Formats: sequence, C-alpha cells, structure tokens
Amino acid sequence: MAASYETDTDTEAGTEASEPRERDAPEDIVLEAPANGLAFHPARNLLAAGDVDGDVFVFEYSCREGETKELWSSGHHLKACRDLAFSEDGQKLITVSKDKAIHILDVERGRLDKRISKAHSVAINSLLLVDEHLLATGDDNGGIRLWDQRKESPIMDLRHHEEYIADMALDPAKKLLLTASGDGCLGVFNIKRHRFELLSEAQNGDLTSVTLMKRGKKVACGSSEGTIYLFNWNGFGATSDRFALKAESVDCIVPITDNLLCTGSTDGIIRAVNILPNRVVGSVGQHAGEPVEQLALSHCGQLLASSGHDHRLKFWNMTQLHSVVVDDYRKRKKKGGQLQALSSKAWGMDDFFAGLKEEEATVPASVDNDEEEESEDSD
Repeated sequence: MAASYETDTDTEAGTEASEPRERDAPEDIVLEAPANGLAFHPARNLLAAGDVDGDVFVFEYSCREGETKELWSSGHHLKACRDLAFSEDGQKLITVSKDKAIHILDVERGRLDKRISKAHSVAINSLLLVDEHLLATGDDNGGIRLWDQRKESPIMDLRHHEEYIADMALDPAKKLLLTASGDGCLGVFNIKRHRFELLSEAQNGDLTSVTLMKRGKKVACGSSEGTIYLFNWNGFGATSDRFALKAESVDCIVPITDNLLCTGSTDGIIRAVNILPNRVVGSVGQHAGEPVEQLALSHCGQLLASSGHDHRLKFWNMTQLHSVVVDDYRKRKKKGGQLQALSSKAWGMDDFFAGLKEEEATVPASVDNDEEEESEDSD
C-alpha cells in the first residue's frame, strides 16, 4: 500500500541543498493501483484516495517540494473502494466499496470506528454526505439508501433507476437528492419526506456525473457520450440545453465557480468548460493517454486533484480559472483551432499523444482543439 512522489525539478546534480522549492501545485503521488475515489478535507491540507484494491490513503499535501507525505492507509475493505468523503467537521472519513460495506474512519488515527458490512445487497458505487449525521449511498442496481449514522438500518430505501448510480448531488436546502444513473436518467428524491419524485427522460448513453451550477438554477450532467446535459431547476423532466464536447466521454465533473466546471474524460484530458454561454475554455491538464477517473476541488478552491488509470494523483493550480470571463458573443471557430492551456503542466497535443515522457517544468502554451458544441445557449 506504499505511495511514492514525483518531482519535476530540473536542478543540476551536485547543487547544494537549499530551501525546498515552492511549486504552484503539489508534486504527483504515485499509487500501486488506480484510485476510484478522491476527497479533500474541508479545512486542512489533506487528500483522501480510495483505490481499486480496497485500500484507503490519507495524504498531507504541500506546494513545497518534498513535503507531501502519506499520513496513514487502511486496508479494511475487501474489494475496490468506490467513493469516499470527509465529514463536515473533518474528523471522520466515510468510504463505500464494491464489497457492499460502509466504513467510518477516524481521520487523526486512521482507525476504523464503524462498519456496516451489508449496507446494500449489491456493490455500492457512490456516496454523498447530507449533514453531520445523514449520508446517501447508491448501488450498482440503481438502489438509493439514506442513512443516519446513529442507526444501523437505512431510514430510506428506494429503487427507481434501472442501472447503477454513478453520482449524486444535493440542493442547498438539503431537501432534494439528484442522482445520475447508467440508465441515462436524472433522478430526483425528496430526502426530507423519504420519497421518490421523478425521473427525467432517458438521454443518450450513461449519465456519469451531476452537479449544480448558476447558483442552483441549473443542473449539469456528464455522459458517457461526451455530452453535458443541462436541466432547469424544477424542470427535471427534460433537458433545457446540451453541450457536446469533442471528448470520448465526460466521466466526472467538479464545479469551480458558478459558471465554470472541470471535466475528466476517457481521453485523459481535463477540460475547463463554461456553462451558458457554453464554451470549452481550455485544458487544465492530462493523464497521459489514460482515462481520468475522478476529480476533486480543495477547500481553498485553488487546487484541483485528479486520479487516473496511470496510478497517479495529480494536482492542478486553479488560480487562473477563477478570473475567467466568457463573452456571450460566439466567435467563428477556425478549423483545427487551438485550445488554451490553463496550467503550466498542460501539454501540447504532440506531447500528450506521445504520452511517454515525464512532465517538464516548461511546456507548450496550448493544446489542439476543435471542440464543436451542440448548444442553444439558453438562459
């Protein structure tokens, strides 16, 4: 369960040791297996990762060279850890697994405090914390369960999806639970009243991810077909807009601002995408030739973490994205136009598809792009 760390220093051999170099993002962490789940601590510089072997790691990260370190690891899950999240106070880490179990771990000691060994009848795929006591879980058969951590049995148990629950989101009032499913539908569940509300029309491909945008007025869903579907709040039956990226898929999404989100895809590229007007702003970074499995945003909002099939946890500096403003005016696209690189570690396309060399401190300024979109840019 060991992890290693990779730097991109280009100091000459024999250079006298000095103060650790300050980076714009922590160095990569290399695991022995790909990580399915990623979560940042709500207040401290801690990142948790759960991998396909069932191991859970907590790292303390730093932008100072050589100071990122593993605090502890846990091998209590029997199968892949699919998702995890820190509690609101940061004292607990909750994990779910293909082994059907929910684990609650003490963050300081890495000790297993509680195990619900048969939380679902099939593998659990997703997790969402509602508040300090409540959490929701979704399984491979489309089942949704709501748990009070003070009790042993679920307080809500519903199944209205026909396929796996890929992701879940919650409205600010913590009343409605939104679910993205492999059946192509967005689900709406009232967790205050413990009841099912509705399913949307089925979209093309699996819905892989879901998040709220535009101060909660819009819901964005990623799909296995590379399209972002948009729903109006309280208009969940049918999409209000759609945005097709030139990407193999949109496997995970994380909101950066009210208008901007980042997507991870099977092609390995992490894209920054503005919502309404719908634009691909640029490339944040990449996992060389390997699918991006998960994305997470730090508590300070300045760092994005990504996990990929290359066994790496990578960090990306988000400072530039917070100042991005996208004009409503749509410029005519040039054939084979360029997509702006939004971090110092975003490669040019030749480097990306070569995919065999290490990241360098100095990189090309842009990556190739002709991101066509199908979009009405509605309000």
